[in-house]
Parts: sequence; structure tokens; C-alpha cells
Amino acid sequence: MFVAVNGVRLFVDVENAGLVPDGGTMREKPPLLLLHGGPGFDHSAFKPLFSSLSDVAQVVYYDHRGNGRSEDGDRAAWTLAQWGDDVKGLCDALGLVRPVVLGMSFGGYVAQAYATRYPDHPGKLVLVSTAARVDFPAIVERFRGLGGGEVARIAETYWTAPTAERRAEYFRTCVPFYRRRPVDPARMQRVPVRNDTALHFNGPDNEQGRMDFRPALGGVRCPVLVMAGEHDPLVPPSVGQALVAALPPDRLRFERFAECGHDLFGDAPDHAVAVLRDFIAAA
Repeated sequence: MFVAVNGVRLFVDVENAGLVPDGGTMREKPPLLLLHGGPGFDHSAFKPLFSSLSDVAQVVYYDHRGNGRSEDGDRAAWTLAQWGDDVKGLCDALGLVRPVVLGMSFGGYVAQAYATRYPDHPGKLVLVSTAARVDFPAIVERFRGLGGGEVARIAETYWTAPTAERRAEYFRTCVPFYRRRPVDPARMQRVPVRNDTALHFNGPDNEQGRMDFRPALGGVRCPVLVMAGEHDPLVPPSVGQALVAALPPDRLRFERFAECGHDLFGDAPDHAVAVLRDFIAAA
């Protein structure tokens, strides 16, 4: 379905009821709002794995503006501030109160924009395989360690000056290092890829390179779960630690996954879902 939010129609899919019979009462499950990665991808990477959380949460999927099946709107509004405002606007439109907001990779940037702009709104925040500030040289060195000099060269070429041609080469050569386990080839075939959105955002000269949420993260007021893969080429340990250090320690739970890359729900689905389930269910 489509929901009008801040001047565009966002594609939304909702799985299971939020209010369910439980003996003599009706039990309310918290909404789990999922913010997909990319940019330029869609919510489909969450399916079908996140269906397994239906007993503890009402699972809400959507595509960011300019991504997937959602409308573009004005491309000048393809900013983290606007994407963050869209999270709040979507919650208002759907009547989602105190949501558990999970942002994965690029979705984690959006989640940080939302949580720092509206610190009293989320019930809980989950940041998966993401950074408060991107360290491009560290990404290149991480690829060097994982795949050698040629892989590092291709990563550096793309991240320093993204183009469509360099992105295609990066996908062929570098993206396989995102995971420790083989990926189902049908997974990417299901994704309506938007390279124009990625090229608008990625790189040190674009908003990805300018963003830095570290000064504002201390104002986050809800419980936060940070999930990071030990072998993530996009979020090296030092970058993940910088995110953790910027968050209020009394509200933070940090889980590092020893044998995982960037796609830790693909590398360790059972463990990752168990950690997330426990965090959602905790008082």
C-alpha cells in the first residue's frame, strides 16, 4: 500500500496484527519499523526472515523516498534530514506510538537522523551495521585485508568518486565481501535497484561524506541496541566503536558478531534474530 508522507507516497507493507487476543485481554505488540539499506535498494532484504518476529512485534516495512517502490519527490530533498523526517511522518500517518525503529546500514544513518531530530519519539532504537560517520580510508584498508590490493583499488575508486561504471565494477568485485556466507542470487534479483539514488548520496563530496551524528547522539533518550559484524568492510571496528562511544552508556546494548560481515542477518540469522527478539521483549 502507499501512504502519503511529507508530500510523497511511500510504499508500506505491514505484517500481522498489532493487537491480538491473549486470554481475557487484548495484548498490544510494539511496532517494529524497518529502515532498509542502500541507498537505492528496498525493504525486500528483510523478508522473509523478519516474519519470525511477528509474535513479539507488528512488523512494518517501507521504502525510503527515492528508493524501491516509493515516489521520488524533489531530489533536492534526498537528504538524511528529510529521510529522518519521513520516519516521524510515517509513524504519525500510521498511528505508530513509541515504535522500535531498526535501521540497517544506510537505514542506520536515517535512523540516527530521526532519533536525533525527534529524541522523545522512538520507544527503542536498533542500529545494525552502520556508522555515525563514514571513514572512507578505513573502508579501503578493510577491503585490502579481506580481498587484496585489486579489491582495495576498486573500492577506493568507487568510494572516492562514485560513477555508474565504477559502481557496477564495485558490485562485481567488492560486494561479495559483504558476507561470510554465500548469498542467494535470487535475493538481488528481487530488488528494484536505483543507482541514481546511490550516486546522489554516496562519496566524500556528497552527504554521506559530510554526515557526522556523533555530537548529537548523546541526546538520544531511548534504549539503543548496536549490532556490528567483526568482518564488516563498511564499518570497521574503530568506526563501530566511535558510534558506540557517542551514545549514552546507560541506554546502550552493544553486540559484536564474531563471524559476520556487513550483512550479519545473512551470516548469523538465528543469533541475530535472537538478540533482536530479546531487546524488543525487554522491559
